[in-house]
Amino acid sequence: MPIQFEVHQGRVPIRAYTNEMEESVREQLINVSKLPVTFGHIAAMPDVHVGIGAAVGSVIPTRKAIIPSAVGVDIGCGMLAVQLSLTANELPDSLTRVREAIESAVPVGFSRHREPKASAEQVSELEPRLMRIREKHPRMARRVKKFSDTWPRQLGTLGGGNHFIELCLDEDDQVWVMLHSGSRGVGNAIGNYFIQLAKKDMGVHLKNLPDQNLAYLSAGTRHFDDYWEAVDWAQDYARENRKLMLTLILDAIRTCLPEFSLASVAVNCHHNYVAKEVHFGKSLYITRKGAIRAGQGEMGIIPGSMGVASYIVRGKGRAESFQSCAHGAGRKMSRNEARQRFSVEDLCHQTDGVECRKDKGVLDEIPQAYKDIDQVMKNQDDLVEVVHKLKQVVCVKG
Repeated sequence: MPIQFEVHQGRVPIRAYTNEMEESVREQLINVSKLPVTFGHIAAMPDVHVGIGAAVGSVIPTRKAIIPSAVGVDIGCGMLAVQLSLTANELPDSLTRVREAIESAVPVGFSRHREPKASAEQVSELEPRLMRIREKHPRMARRVKKFSDTWPRQLGTLGGGNHFIELCLDEDDQVWVMLHSGSRGVGNAIGNYFIQLAKKDMGVHLKNLPDQNLAYLSAGTRHFDDYWEAVDWAQDYARENRKLMLTLILDAIRTCLPEFSLASVAVNCHHNYVAKEVHFGKSLYITRKGAIRAGQGEMGIIPGSMGVASYIVRGKGRAESFQSCAHGAGRKMSRNEARQRFSVEDLCHQTDGVECRKDKGVLDEIPQAYKDIDQVMKNQDDLVEVVHKLKQVVCVKG
């Protein structure tokens, strides 16, 4: 489905792939469109919903500047999925042992590994870069000091919130492993530090912004260059985090499943990040805040919630979306509202057939707290084609 409506209330228009939008989301999109550094138009994905400063599910093109809060604090958050050689009829009748094996292998929430699981190669590639970043910013060094020892132990951990690990079945009953995570505590510290630094750098000009959380760093300045270096590190860390988690998960489930190998289909993609790209003949910084790149032929992952389908997709490279698409179902209510509106009984009903936690601790992740993933997919059939439809049978929540 092509663009459904446009809004012209800022410097550049907003082009949306949905006509379902709360007023607070619309306001955030308009605020971004008023910034002097935005280019062309703002693209709103079908899963767009309210965020901090900028709406989640928006693609923000900027010239010679980046908005750190639009990138966010879970820098490099994204998805990984791989197809296994197993089929549904090879899975045990009870999947409890599979879930418990995953939970034993991968720490969730604020937990981390007792000893680093990172390879020597990962440490040698990531540690010197982080040390250089810290040396340039003593104040940030204090903020991330506690992560100097813990980041290798956080590598290969899930985190909390909407992060998850799933065992899924596709339309041919082929088994998949899929997971969702980001740059953990160290990425959060880097993101928060540069968000505050951008506000400080703008000084008296900050009051001219429609929202102070839209403070930006301008290209050519030291802090811009330092942020670019730091955000690049965090995005690499997030990708390595997902790769290591997959290794740990596969090792864990081999103990309770028949022998298997990995199929050729594997996808590892960010959906909270910034990249330098060329669009409409211009070199731009593209911030995908809750969106994935969907260039021509590029593979991506669009997850639903813990009780509904997810999708492996192939991008169509549409220029109007800046070669992007939605990153998931998108929340339609806050976590507090979900906890108030639903019960554990509702959660059990909505996750029927899925081996997962069914308690108050994950009530805010109940499927009905999210938008209809099938409607999201219908709204963006102009942006991606579906390659596989997955349905989870095991879900481990952060």
